[in-house]
Amino acid sequence: MKKIVSIIMVLSLMVLAACSMDSGLSDDKKEKKDSMKDVKVGVSISTLNNPFFVSLKDGIEKEAKEKGMKVTVVDAQDDTAKQISGIEDLILQKVDVLLVNPTDSAAISSAVQSANEAGIPVITIDRSSDEGDIETFIASDNVAGGEMAAEYLVKELGDKAKVVELEGVSGASATRERGKGFHNIADKQLDVLTSQTAEFDRTKGLNVMENILQGNKDIQAVFAHNDEMALGAIEAIKAAGKDIIVVGFDGNDDALKAVENGELKATIAQQPALIGEEAVNAAEKILKGDKVDETISVPLKLVTKE
Repeated sequence: MKKIVSIIMVLSLMVLAACSMDSGLSDDKKEKKDSMKDVKVGVSISTLNNPFFVSLKDGIEKEAKEKGMKVTVVDAQDDTAKQISGIEDLILQKVDVLLVNPTDSAAISSAVQSANEAGIPVITIDRSSDEGDIETFIASDNVAGGEMAAEYLVKELGDKAKVVELEGVSGASATRERGKGFHNIADKQLDVLTSQTAEFDRTKGLNVMENILQGNKDIQAVFAHNDEMALGAIEAIKAAGKDIIVVGFDGNDDALKAVENGELKATIAQQPALIGEEAVNAAEKILKGDKVDETISVPLKLVTKE
């Protein structure tokens, strides 16, 4: 009988110990931070070969420095596999929060889910993730921006004007959303001759526009999903000696200069540095246990020379 009692006591102690261990792990994952000093912020950027994303990174680093946070940035160089690998490295470094600007919204899902499993909160910026648990998505209203671009072209050129659309990276949420907004208006009031991807890249924008110009002689306007493609398209148009107006999206420094000198007709201007600042502010709230909105929108504005 004494042996039976002893065995029961040992088993009871083992169960209590196991419960204690489980509770500790759970508390660790849900630990709230009162101070931001030495908080580690992991940042994955789709590419730093684009002024928009450089401004986004600068906004993150500036705000984080003011709060005492430490920032580690990895550049995916527009390579999905490289981005996933970079995020895995940040997870291994045990960052406290992860800010992700996806190259591809679908492909990044697995990396987001890995961060979820590690108990690291994830914030997506400028582009979303199709799957995985996201604390908040911070971006401009890309659909509204696409609509603004189409409405501007209708105003400048009238109904049924012949336009070309240069699309961003296939699979990126910004590409889908800007295209959706544009077509909400364009399919009813403009004549879209062709929509082709130039992957948010200036050189590809030039090359794709060169090919489009060879097959279409009566183009009146181009809407590019970002300023880099718009600036590339302008070079192709100038080389061909054509008079075609171009509207971009982002409002980066080169684009604003091009608007000022009359080469770029307009750009739908985002505020990338402000998006970065908002991401850090949201990270602080999340780490302190406060609630944040599922989506945080940063204002857009149409910039023209007038």
